[in-house]
Amino acid sequence: MADSAKKRGLLQRFLDIVEKSGNRLPHPITLFAILAVIVVFLSAILSATGISVEDPAAPGETIGITSLLSSSGIVYLFESMVDNFINFAPLGVVLATMIGIGIAERTGLISVLLRSFVFSVPTRLLTAALVFAGIMSSVASDAGYVVLPPLGAMLFAALGRHPLAGLAAAFAGVSAGFSANLLLSATDPMLGELTMQAAATIDPAYADTMNNAMNYYFIIVSTFFLTIVGTIVSEKIVEPRLGEYKGDYRETIGKATSEEKKGMIWAGVSFLITAVLLAFLVVPQNSPLHGEPGDFVATSPFMSSLVVAILILFFIPGVVYGIVTKSIRNDKDVANQLSETMASMGMFIVLAFTAGQFVAYFNETNMGLVLSVYGAEFLQSINLQGIPLLIMFILITGFINLFIGSASAKWAIMAPVFVPIMMQLGYSPELTQMAYRVADSSTNIITPLMTYFAIIIAFAQKYDKKMGIGSLISVMLPYSLVFLVTWSILLIVWMLLGLDLGPGSPINYDG
Repeated sequence: MADSAKKRGLLQRFLDIVEKSGNRLPHPITLFAILAVIVVFLSAILSATGISVEDPAAPGETIGITSLLSSSGIVYLFESMVDNFINFAPLGVVLATMIGIGIAERTGLISVLLRSFVFSVPTRLLTAALVFAGIMSSVASDAGYVVLPPLGAMLFAALGRHPLAGLAAAFAGVSAGFSANLLLSATDPMLGELTMQAAATIDPAYADTMNNAMNYYFIIVSTFFLTIVGTIVSEKIVEPRLGEYKGDYRETIGKATSEEKKGMIWAGVSFLITAVLLAFLVVPQNSPLHGEPGDFVATSPFMSSLVVAILILFFIPGVVYGIVTKSIRNDKDVANQLSETMASMGMFIVLAFTAGQFVAYFNETNMGLVLSVYGAEFLQSINLQGIPLLIMFILITGFINLFIGSASAKWAIMAPVFVPIMMQLGYSPELTQMAYRVADSSTNIITPLMTYFAIIIAFAQKYDKKMGIGSLISVMLPYSLVFLVTWSILLIVWMLLGLDLGPGSPINYDG
C-alpha cells in the first residue's frame, strides 16, 4: 500500500510539473501566433541549408523546405491568410454543429435529457458509457470531437463531479480510441487504400486479395478493451487529480417536470421522424445520399455530410422541445438563442484564426513531411526485426503524430516505406497498418497540433477560465501513455497468437 501511494504520488507530481510548465506558455491564441512566426523564420533558415528528402510518393524526385521569407513565400503569407482561417478544418464543423447543439442546449432539451439519463443509468457506469460513446463516435468521423466532450462535461457537472473529468473521458474515447469501433468507419477505407497501394509495390497479387476491413476483428476487441482501460484511468488517476470542482459553473439536477417530460416526448417523436426521413435519403439504392453498391455506408455522400445530419438531428428536436415548453414562442426566440450560441464561440473563432495560420504555414513549408521521412529512414537503418521493430515503429509513429495531425497525410508518407519493409521481414501490411493506427490514435490527445485540440481547450475554459495547453495535456497524458502501452501489448499478444486482424487478414506475410 505504501509503495502504491508513493508511486501514485510520483505520478501526480510529474503531472503537476507538466501542467505548470505548459501553463507558463502564453495563451493558446498568442502561442499559435508565435509558433506561426517561428515557422516562417525557421523555414528560411532550413531552406538555406538545402535540406531535402526523396518524395515517397514520387521516387526519384526530392522535396525540400520551402522558405516563407522568399518573394513567393511572402506573397503566400499575404494571399493565404484569409483562406487559412476559413479552411481551418474544425471551424466550419464546430460552428455548424453548434447551431444544432446550441438550440438544443438553450431550450433546455440537453439539460433535461442529461438529468433523465442521470436518474436512469447507474452512476458507476457513467464514465464507461462516456468512453464507449466516444470510441463509437469515430463512425461519425470528426463530429464526435464537437458533440461528446461538452456533453460529457455537462453530465459530470450535473452529477456534482468535476466537469473536466467528464470532458476528458469523452475526449479520450473520441480521439485516443479513434481506431477502435464495432463498425467500420470512413477511416478504414481511407487508410486501407493507401496500405493496399503500398503492398502492391512488393506483391500486387497479395494486394488484390486485401480488403478495407483488414483490421475489423482487432478494432472490435479494442473497443471493449479501451473502454475498460479508459474508465480505469478516468476514475483512478484523472478524476482524483482534478479533485472537487470549485468553479462558478454549476449544472443543477432534478427530476423532469411534467411539462419537460411532454417536451421530451415530442422532441423524441420529431427525432424519430427526422431520422427516418434521413434514412430514406441514404438506405434505398437509388436514394440521393446512397453510396457505391456493396459499400454504400463508407462511400456514401451521407458519410461526408454527417455534420449536417447532426445539426438537423439536434436542431429540430431542440426547436420542438422549445415550442412545447414555451421557451420558444416565435422565430425571434430561435434567432436570439442561436445568436447567443455563436457569441459564446468568440474565443474559439479568434483561436481558429491563429491556429489556422500555423497549421497552414507548417504544411506549406514541407517541414512535417521532411521530419516524417527522416524518422522513417532512421527506423529502416537500425535493422530491427519482429516485436522490437513493431514497438519502435509504434513509438516513432506516436512521435511524428505530435507534429502532423492528419492520419491520412502521415500514412500516405509512411505506408510506402514501412509496409514494404515489414512485408520483407515476413509481417503483413494489415499488421503494419494496425500498429500505425494504435500509435496515431493514442497520442492525438496530447498534441496541440491535433486539429481539434483548440476547440477542446475552448470547451474546457467554460468551466475553468485558467485552463491552458499545459493543463489539458496534464489531464490527458495518463490516457495517452496508458492507451499506448496497453493497446500495444494487446496488439503484440494478438500477433504472438497469430490471429487474423480482420476477414482474410493474417498477421504474417508468406510472400
